Formats: sequence, structure tokens, C-alpha cells
Amino acid sequence: MFVPIAFENVGVPSESTRHLLAKLGRRLTESSSDSRETDYLFQHCSVLIQRFNAVLLHDCFPTCDCTE
Repeated sequence: MFVPIAFENVGVPSESTRHLLAKLGRRLTESSSDSRETDYLFQHCSVLIQRFNAVLLHDCFPTCDCTE
């Protein structure tokens, strides 16, 4: 089974992504007995989006050669 994971740039996941992450979170909760695993999973995805948006923004700026 292939389920694409898609988030909007502002961090809103698609319906299939929310369903998949919720299912993964439930399985993590079963194995760790921590009821917050689903929340942690969504938070981790949010942090990854912010990090990669920062990388993309940084790469938009021209590099400065300060040796001249």
C-alpha cells in the first residue's frame, strides 16, 4: 500500500496524511503506553516542515564572497 504524505506549506496535512499519522500514532501508543504519541508525531512533522522551509528560504539568498 502506498500512501503519499502531503502537507500544505503552512503545515495543513491532507486527509489521507492525517489518517495515516493518526493510525501510526495509535500503534506507537500501543507499544509505548504513552497516550501523547500521536501528538508528538504531528509535532515532529510540523518541526520538520519549519526546518526545511528555513533551508529553502536560506538557499534563496545569493551567496556572498567576502574575499574581495
